[in-house]
Amino acid sequence: MQVLKIALPKGRMQNNLVELLAAAGIKVKTDGRSLRPQCSDVEIEIKLLKPQNIPSLVALGAHDMGFSGYDWIVESGANVSDMLDTGLDPVSIVAAVPQGLDMNALGRKAIVVSEYENIAKRFIKRRGYDCEFVRSFGATEAFPPEDADMIIDNTASGQTLKENGLEVVELLFSSSTRLFASNAALADQWKARKIESIVTLIRSVLAARDKCILEMNCGEEALKTVSAVLPCMRSPTINRLLDGGYAVKSVVQRKDVARIITDLKIAGATDILQYEMSKVVP
Repeated sequence: MQVLKIALPKGRMQNNLVELLAAAGIKVKTDGRSLRPQCSDVEIEIKLLKPQNIPSLVALGAHDMGFSGYDWIVESGANVSDMLDTGLDPVSIVAAVPQGLDMNALGRKAIVVSEYENIAKRFIKRRGYDCEFVRSFGATEAFPPEDADMIIDNTASGQTLKENGLEVVELLFSSSTRLFASNAALADQWKARKIESIVTLIRSVLAARDKCILEMNCGEEALKTVSAVLPCMRSPTINRLLDGGYAVKSVVQRKDVARIITDLKIAGATDILQYEMSKVVP
């Protein structure tokens, strides 16, 4: 039996991905200790690894598919095929300095600290700074001002930077959790089909997360007005009721639900129901 090898990041991203895979029908069971969790799909073999290592290992073919932050794909320069941006755990990769510091007015070599050695060195070269680079291994924001003049780090909200007296001087790029595959795996017909199936399932789950279904009744005199209120993927589903009225169903954006329900009531809709979707497969 052929097996697809998938690398999952342990740590901060792990729980969100396990939840996403479960919603897609792939259940991953971890006990908190083993780095080789059980998978409900017998054709999938999973290993937990540090996200920093996953892009390079997938590029080398040690794993067929992996999940990691886009920042670590950029940092490693791994030659992998980017299959899907899950949008999970979004962060910004930024350059930050102590508030008010002018890097060009130090009168000495500056010290730049980062976990991202390659990203930082490219930034330093582009900016033309005369500085020394120091690799950090976590808690990068704690280095300034005594041990660093600038850091290159990831931030979700910027709050931690502010709490440490730092201000962002440049946004390098945005990152989130990506699904990617090895080129060798995609060249294998069975593995490529398996990967595409997983991508389709995950994409359908993600597509459903920001949508819901509204269903309602209305009389014939209100049908046109009610239908005009409803945004939908194609057009509303309309069924005739025994009493001469209509049942109307539509997919809407979750963020717009409160406004749409209010507009529907004004338009003459009654018995409005809202319910969730688990997948949307175009």
